[in-house]
Amino acid sequence: MGKADIVLSGQHVFTGLQDEPIQAAIAIKENKIMEIGSIEEITSLIGDQTKVYDMEDGLIIPGFHDFHMHIMMGSILQEDSAKLFTAASEEEAAKMVGEFAETRPNDEWIFGIGWDHTNWKNKVLPHRSTLDQYICDRPVLLFNAEVHYAWINSKAIEKIQLTRNTPNPEYGEIGKDENGELTGLLFEQAIGFASEHAYKLPKEKREKLFQVFLNETKRLGITSVNDLYGAKIAPNPLDDLEIFKEFDQKGLLTTRIHFSPELKMDLADAMELQTNYQSDKLTFSGLKQFIDGVVTSHTAFLLDHYKDRPDTKGGTTYPAETIKQLVLRADKESFQIRFHAIGNGAVRLALDAFEDARNANGERDARHVIEHVEVLHPDDVHRFKELNVIASFQPKHIELMESEAYTARISEKQQPLYYPVKTIVDTGAKIAFGTDFPVVPLNPMMGIYQAITRKDLAGKAWQESEGITVAQALKSYTAIPAFGSFREKELGTLEAGKIADIAVLDKNLFSISTEEILETKVKMTVMDGKIVHESQAVQRV
Repeated sequence: MGKADIVLSGQHVFTGLQDEPIQAAIAIKENKIMEIGSIEEITSLIGDQTKVYDMEDGLIIPGFHDFHMHIMMGSILQEDSAKLFTAASEEEAAKMVGEFAETRPNDEWIFGIGWDHTNWKNKVLPHRSTLDQYICDRPVLLFNAEVHYAWINSKAIEKIQLTRNTPNPEYGEIGKDENGELTGLLFEQAIGFASEHAYKLPKEKREKLFQVFLNETKRLGITSVNDLYGAKIAPNPLDDLEIFKEFDQKGLLTTRIHFSPELKMDLADAMELQTNYQSDKLTFSGLKQFIDGVVTSHTAFLLDHYKDRPDTKGGTTYPAETIKQLVLRADKESFQIRFHAIGNGAVRLALDAFEDARNANGERDARHVIEHVEVLHPDDVHRFKELNVIASFQPKHIELMESEAYTARISEKQQPLYYPVKTIVDTGAKIAFGTDFPVVPLNPMMGIYQAITRKDLAGKAWQESEGITVAQALKSYTAIPAFGSFREKELGTLEAGKIADIAVLDKNLFSISTEEILETKVKMTVMDGKIVHESQAVQRV
């Protein structure tokens, strides 16, 4: 077997095979875990060149796997945008954008993210005229907190040549007032009118942004991610993949990328991508599509009418029969399908489509996924397990949205279950966690804290009965995303023979208070058997 390149030992090793950490040492050679056992059992594998680390009271876990994010869009908005999450009014948000723009005099477009009118005192959607007061010489594109609608100024409207006569896209809406004048709001796919112009950044700029992303993921112990597409509001995925592939070929990828492009009726492009991207670090994973929007803009598809808008149940991106045909065709070709479905009507439609495909094409290990599942009807709870569908949650979203944003819109007669994490876990179905970056920051600790406590950072809880255990939260951020990416034989748990993707936390999450979870940092990140991040607190033996 030879000697190990690296040995990590500690009092607390969470392999993912049990629900409690064990005392153990991990021997790593090249990119694989050689063996896990007591330090006495590993001693024979330690040679003169072996790097040995004692992590003492830290927690050694499989590397985090963020199951839902948007890499390049997130990189742009994380690094080059005004952060508007704390704005308490339309005026304050616009002022923050103006101040941010002054620090970026050479940027052609000004980006922003995080405004949320449901948290403002008047709870009214904003208007372009307010933005114009603070910045009128450059186009502005501001995504709301959920990134499903955007606010632009008059310069942006001029730049993209939007008029009152521009037709709405198939799923989306150009905001207009009672006189038919443009308000500066773009809903759902209508955001694409602006984003296709705003995202035209030079390749060199995008490469730098991607490197910043990689630096951040390795600092946070994230060794794998799933990059999802399927919407015109994001950059062109082919542009992204070109950069990712170059990094992969140069050995610069320190986070594994599993990507899911848009699910279309014509599968030729998907088949080509599947053939061309199958490396250990950059691989085609499946296909992604949207069924509905979000609750706050009344675009999430409900089983019954909105309480505050009895004229609508929301809507779907395509007619129900078209969505079922999309699934039928892609499932027949053995593609994994991932649906954005937030409203209880959208979730039911996704489940119906998966069930119809199974009945028509035969049962297989499809591992289809429903993303978000923010509102669920009790009658559909058991169907995740029965259909082997993975529920993909972003637990930090629970804190992102005030409960009133849902309860004011969704009638109790719908028997709504909100973010029903434990409810689904208790059926034996699989759940996976991610961030939906850039909707929330990349730090997994925030999502773990939220999944366990159901509390926001101010300590306010929402449906605490849906909280889960530390072990369940960690598995949902490691083992189950690996399973959902068809990589459970290589990734997700700490076992001999698996790839050495490992994170070491400076606190043992199983023994500290829940509040301390938010303070927990990553001491070391090992990806593909190499130490890619090491804090000053790490001491070699």
